[in-house]
Amino acid sequence: MDYKMFEDYPDVVTINDLVKMLNIGRNSAYKLIKEKKIKSIQIGKVHRIPKIYIIDYLENAC
Repeated sequence: MDYKMFEDYPDVVTINDLVKMLNIGRNSAYKLIKEKKIKSIQIGKVHRIPKIYIIDYLENAC
């Protein structure tokens, strides 16, 4: 895995960060999480996404 990918982001990111990282819309970001294509941790109504899950998604998407 390329741990240098997204090195300017913290290890755990928000939905807004995910939107910026993948250059997608909020609806698409929530859809990726809802469909469990990107794993997340839900705390109350707030989703937190470990950066490693985003990198894993990108490496396995092709």
